[in-house]
Amino acid sequence: MEDVRATEYEILRLENQLYFPLYACAKEVVRQYRKPLGELNLTYTQYIVMMVLWEFGNLTGGELGRQIRLDSGTLAPLLKRLEKQGLINRVRPDTNERKLFLSLTEEGAALKEKALAVPCAMQRCIDLPEEDVRQLKFLLNKALSGMERIRQ
Repeated sequence: MEDVRATEYEILRLENQLYFPLYACAKEVVRQYRKPLGELNLTYTQYIVMMVLWEFGNLTGGELGRQIRLDSGTLAPLLKRLEKQGLINRVRPDTNERKLFLSLTEEGAALKEKALAVPCAMQRCIDLPEEDVRQLKFLLNKALSGMERIRQ
């Protein structure tokens, strides 16, 4: 009976967990971003916000939250800090104070040029062939889509 229980508990061993390496890798990626983003005076999450605004331009807070998968409670202090840094404008119209409109300032738009160095710096962090990197991104996006379907 002991052998059966020991086998049963194998599922609880750290080395048998799928999500632990994903968790550890995500933490390491954020750690690796610190140096190149430090030169831009951005955190990783602020960088993601800026990338979306550089790509799409003006957005509402809700649209941004959907793009980067963050709720308004997490996003609000982040956006306040970016506004305080002079990188974005946050505007609530008088007609609908629940709506928040976001836009880049001139300084925020200009930061895009400096940010070009970040992806190049990060490419050196993962020592995998390019095809493996593409496959990993494909699988992570597929997993994320599956989790979103389950959550709905």
